Amino acid sequence: MSNEQPSETGRMTMLQDMLSALVSRGARLMEGRGGAQSPQDLHTLCEALLSSRGEASGVALASEILRGFDTLDIEARKEFLTGLAEPYDPDAARVEKAAASYRENGTNEALAELIAASEPPRQELLRRLNLAPGGTAALVHMRETLLTLLPDNPALERVDADFGRLFASWFNRGFLVLRHIDWQTPAHILEKIIEYEAVHAIDNWDELRRRVQPADRRCFAFFHPSMPDEPLIFVEVALSREIPSSIQTLLSEDREILSPDKATTATFYSISNCQTGLRGVSFGNFLIKQVAEDLAHEIPSLKTFVTLSPVPGLMRWMRQQAETDANGRAAQALAAMAAPAWHLDADTAGKLEPLIKGLTADYFLSAKRSDGQPLDPVARFHLGNGAMLRQIDWLGDTSPKGLTQSAGVMVNYLYDLSEVETNHEAYAARREVTAARAVRSLASASDKKARKAENGKKDTA
Repeated sequence: MSNEQPSETGRMTMLQDMLSALVSRGARLMEGRGGAQSPQDLHTLCEALLSSRGEASGVALASEILRGFDTLDIEARKEFLTGLAEPYDPDAARVEKAAASYRENGTNEALAELIAASEPPRQELLRRLNLAPGGTAALVHMRETLLTLLPDNPALERVDADFGRLFASWFNRGFLVLRHIDWQTPAHILEKIIEYEAVHAIDNWDELRRRVQPADRRCFAFFHPSMPDEPLIFVEVALSREIPSSIQTLLSEDREILSPDKATTATFYSISNCQTGLRGVSFGNFLIKQVAEDLAHEIPSLKTFVTLSPVPGLMRWMRQQAETDANGRAAQALAAMAAPAWHLDADTAGKLEPLIKGLTADYFLSAKRSDGQPLDPVARFHLGNGAMLRQIDWLGDTSPKGLTQSAGVMVNYLYDLSEVETNHEAYAARREVTAARAVRSLASASDKKARKAENGKKDTA
């Protein structure tokens, strides 16, 4: 008799066979029920699932509910999801009784009852739905639908909160698998990299090959064991001798390919979340730090880890500034950029560079949300991870998208692995933006010019 242990693939196959057998047994138990055709039918099955004690019937019920949800149109899906709100809330009387008991005696039993009473039955329903083969992916897609309905249906907020809590647990870092994506990766996964790329579009297979095949390019993605063919998030990396300041140069077709052992800098130039249904579940911070550590181990010559990042909120903020100060710097910049192809005119671009770089520094260092965080979403992500705003790159992205959202500006965030925790703590505790002296000097110069111009107006008056 062989003592060999089954491989990971073998174990997954065995598990799938067991689940299939359970579904088959459950299907036989459910013969005569009839197919669920409406939200009401599905809720009846949900009640049966919550009261079910048999494993086979539970898996079969979960499978039937998820299949039924997929057949519903958007209005019926809305009705089903709304029906998961109030009817599946905790029993208020039970919660009050449990809270009173815990206040009175404080025993472990009383605490356990309070915790059990406070948990919405909706969470247990979602756990049981997850028993179905493919249940995790189906629930992620269900929440994707929920998120589209959420803005106009406040009652769904409590349903979404339970999805979010469970997903944060199911998709925590301990379950995630980091995989290197290269030209040998199965085609169905490479197709999804093309589909999900959200920063710099990949238009065809040749372009994808240039992103993943050359020796000085890398791509990594997180996967979950329950969704082995669906990337959750991926990052594209360029290896170089210096910090890049332009996406055009970095992605150039005729660039010279660098031997990895000659590289000193790894640049994360595109990070794309793939599953809308997992919004709010944080992967990016783990991904960047894990990839940086792995690359540092693989390529000892790498000393610098940076991003080449977009600034998606810059032009929107400049327009808001111009509305409040019609003669201010933002208004002047917008007027100059009204000319077609302004970035191709050397004289116009030369005059605009110091003006817009100063405005960009102000945007990062001074423009805040009500909670004290920067307005820019990409800045919140990287600064929250402990990165430093190192450099502002003039005309770093001259694509139509880059010019429209950020006047072509890109920035580099530096991930100094010895400083990220300190920077993270400073940001978390005090909303402190860690920025290089060169960036702060741009903001200071911008302020001085603004004050000088204002004083000149007063003198003239």
